[in-house]
Amino acid sequence: MRVSIELVPRNEGDLVRQLDEVRSHLPQVDTINLPDIHRFDMRSWDGCAVAKGWVRHVIPHIRAIDIDPSAPLAMAGALKEIGVEEVVVISGDVPVDMSRTVYGTSTLEVICKVREELPGVRIYAALDPYRQGFQAELRYAYQKLEAGASGLFTQPFFDLRLMEVYADLLPNTDIFWGFTSVTSQRSMRYWQTRNLAVFPAGFEPNLAWCRALAHSALDIIRSQNGNVYFMPIRVGIGDYLGGLI
Repeated sequence: MRVSIELVPRNEGDLVRQLDEVRSHLPQVDTINLPDIHRFDMRSWDGCAVAKGWVRHVIPHIRAIDIDPSAPLAMAGALKEIGVEEVVVISGDVPVDMSRTVYGTSTLEVICKVREELPGVRIYAALDPYRQGFQAELRYAYQKLEAGASGLFTQPFFDLRLMEVYADLLPNTDIFWGFTSVTSQRSMRYWQTRNLAVFPAGFEPNLAWCRALAHSALDIIRSQNGNVYFMPIRVGIGDYLGGLI
């Protein structure tokens, strides 16, 4: 079982602080995945260059809508220089103010492009259990795998029963199952409205509930020889995951 921690690369100082937390509380974790968020100056691959000093494996996110289909991958040189061996390709949200150039490039196109221009890099695609029905999401997942993705990174799950259904429907697929901390009613509403998440009966938006979910998820994923990533939000990394991994 591989365990990755998702850290947001806002700037170098903040990222170093988070990496120090991971090293202090989760020294056995050797993988960091980093989203690419336009409102921050640091791009995901720039964050990988920093994180490489702390962990062996770094996995940047690449947003399909940022990729010009008619030009070489702009970050290819940086990924090679850093020694990145894995990436996650996601569709990406259109920026609200449209201050940056975006394209209509699809995730499938970018997976093919990364496969062609970075042949030694392992590609993961996204699986979102909440955005559409089972059939449509599974069909989309298989299209990504057929395009060249080697595995999947999921959006965070809040219900282990749903995770096990997807595990049954995607046998023999290399999956990083995602989990995050939801510790307020406001955060819970965000996941419900923005990401269409469905919370199970009895869900409580507090750290104790999220730690219990993480503990149970680790037991299941370990028994299936799967992988997992955790996204700490508004909580200390040690408070969320200390003693669990």
